[in-house]
Amino acid sequence: MATKTAKTTTKKKTTKKAAPKKAAPKKATRTSAGAARAKSAAKTKRAKPTQTKQAKAAKPKRVSLLDAAATVLTSAKAPMTAKAIVEQVTAEGLWTSGKGKTPHATLYAAMIREIAKKQKDARFKKVERGLFAAA
Repeated sequence: MATKTAKTTTKKKTTKKAAPKKAAPKKATRTSAGAARAKSAAKTKRAKPTQTKQAKAAKPKRVSLLDAAATVLTSAKAPMTAKAIVEQVTAEGLWTSGKGKTPHATLYAAMIREIAKKQKDARFKKVERGLFAAA
């Protein structure tokens, strides 16, 4: 009699190797509109050639109306109104008017402020209503 031999087959357990996890794509950081403009402006500033300190210093400084008025009043013999001071300053070429329509009103207010703030040390003194003289 023939005997049957039992074959035992063993299954190899195969384990799947865990695949390395892919790194999640980096999210772009959100910037505010102001930060984006600043970053863009910084790039454009780098592209432009910078001026030297000598070139900036060569530009003459503009004389203020208040300084020009002090100069005119020291040479004037009589007290003047703010309107007359502005006319004299522009006639002498000490100051040029900007876009303002009433530089005399601005000058009047500035002289009043200086008198109130500096009192005895002010460059101007108010003689009468609307009339100023050099201190």
